[in-house]
Amino acid sequence: MGSNQKFKEFVMRTAESVADLSQREKVAYAIDKYEESFATGLSRYSKLTVARQRAGYLKNKALNELDRYLIEFEDNFTSNGGKIIWARDAEEARDEIAKMIKKRGVSKVVKSKSIITEEIHLNEFLINKGIDVCETDLGEFIVQLAGDKTFHIVTPAMHFSKEDVSTLYAEKLSAPENLTPEEITQFTRNHLRPKFAEAQMGITGANFLISDMGGVAITENEGNGLLTMSVPKTHLVIAGIDKLIPSLENLDVFWPLLASHGTGQSVTAYNSIITGPRKEGEFGGPEEVILILIDNGRTNILAQEKQRQALSCIKCGACLNACPVYKLIGGKAYGTTYQGPIGAVLTPFLLGFDEYSHLSFASSLCGKCDTVCPVNIPLHNMLIYNRNYAIKNGFKAISNTRRVKWFTKVSSSRKLLDLPSSSLKNMIVGQIMKKSWGKEREMPKLADKSFNQQYKERN
Repeated sequence: MGSNQKFKEFVMRTAESVADLSQREKVAYAIDKYEESFATGLSRYSKLTVARQRAGYLKNKALNELDRYLIEFEDNFTSNGGKIIWARDAEEARDEIAKMIKKRGVSKVVKSKSIITEEIHLNEFLINKGIDVCETDLGEFIVQLAGDKTFHIVTPAMHFSKEDVSTLYAEKLSAPENLTPEEITQFTRNHLRPKFAEAQMGITGANFLISDMGGVAITENEGNGLLTMSVPKTHLVIAGIDKLIPSLENLDVFWPLLASHGTGQSVTAYNSIITGPRKEGEFGGPEEVILILIDNGRTNILAQEKQRQALSCIKCGACLNACPVYKLIGGKAYGTTYQGPIGAVLTPFLLGFDEYSHLSFASSLCGKCDTVCPVNIPLHNMLIYNRNYAIKNGFKAISNTRRVKWFTKVSSSRKLLDLPSSSLKNMIVGQIMKKSWGKEREMPKLADKSFNQQYKERN
């Protein structure tokens, strides 16, 4: 499927999202609430700029010395009793997971919120293998129950109102109608508790991989992650190679920044560090911990001098909430795992510029994403670098190229700009811009006289 087809699908989904006033209202409400919490979270910092600079420095240090930190992490993690499997891409990761599930006779799996499992389409893969997979994060559970896709990096069910969820539960789980948010939470808790006890494997992601101790740091607000990693016999962690941080001490910077920028909290409710399986004499915990470390296009980004800093993202979702484009079209329109500004930078490298270069052009370049990023990623500049990369390497929509050529030709000609008939000029511009401008908007009218003509008359 070529770039034109993916671009057309994006335009179609965007038009549908813009026309869906109900969805836009829900997204606006959710982001308004977030912005209130976000302001409160940031107000706790006396030197926020210093914290952001420190976090950005530490992540960039890990990226610049990634080979060393990966080896150090592997040595420490395996010495604690953990097992590591390296996967070059999504297919290799899924194949390894299929082997371990078959070997252990796993039929039931519980998962805590993990965006990288969505990146490799793990749920669909396991379900096709006959495995009972249950999401245990409330938002992910709602999305899975609805047969939908994640809408936002942090709040996957942002596009569902409480009324939507109540109706969904009544239809799918025979729950009482018109449940309150508190009742929805309690109903979900009662529904999911047996799932943890029955599962032979728990799957989580990782917020950070701590090199100097071989630890996996996981942040959550519901406690489902703790149950997922501790109750089943096998705990499977899936993480990208970009999750490395140098030291345990670095968490005093990263955890508060992730909480304040992700949800507006000073710190999230549950922060766990896993260093391996249950030791002799310990009562709880899994019998084995396996970590799959995935590349899946990350080294493609690492090879870019300008864009490699995007890998320092800690997936807080702040840039999505700040982006005027995301606020208007929401997460579905992107058709990708990672949405918003960070998604527009990462996705073309992860999935291919030939099909996804258009995402880097779907931005107003207002720069607000730069101001809210907790690790100081210059997303605004990276979107420009991506556009330049796409054009230099021939990844561009033909229609856009033609329009640019027409505009360049007209704007470079004094004779054409000074055409006496404004109606003729409006007709020409209207025809050229008809498709890209969209049927929902009315083309602005050109003046009867050009600036040059008016200037000569007045002087």
